[in-house]
Amino acid sequence: MQQRWDEGQHSAKILHEELQAKGYLGHYQRVKMAVAPLGRGLPLDEPRERPPSPREAARWITTHPHRRNLHINDRLPRLLEHCPELRRTHDLVRRFTAMLDNHDATPLPDWLDDLAGSGLAPPVGLAGAFREDRHAVAQGISTPTTPLSTKAASPTSSCKNV
Repeated sequence: MQQRWDEGQHSAKILHEELQAKGYLGHYQRVKMAVAPLGRGLPLDEPRERPPSPREAARWITTHPHRRNLHINDRLPRLLEHCPELRRTHDLVRRFTAMLDNHDATPLPDWLDDLAGSGLAPPVGLAGAFREDRHAVAQGISTPTTPLSTKAASPTSSCKNV
């Protein structure tokens, strides 16, 4: 935008159209607000990304890296760099999902120790609950799951003998 402004294009509408032609999906109003300082002879502000909401951050952390879009895979490491608690949470979640993916509960005792020692209140409580039922948790991790068939899951199939 700075280059086009310097070339004499001072219409936010036209700049927005040009950006859209290059793949920009943002609203016209954002372009208008971005070029407003240029009209007053001020430098163009550095673009700032909105920080993710707690719900978004949780979704980013719990989504398998291969299923995240490239934008999230770019932003998540920067978020984790600025928040050590989220980085610990992310590492714990990824390690647990690796156990689930591999159906291997061997790392469970060490993972529970790390979970309990994380210093994060909710995971510490979870570690206590998992320790109480450690054998059931290990069995759940080690047992491959198969999806229920639609027939077995239908309400009418379970009610035939009633």
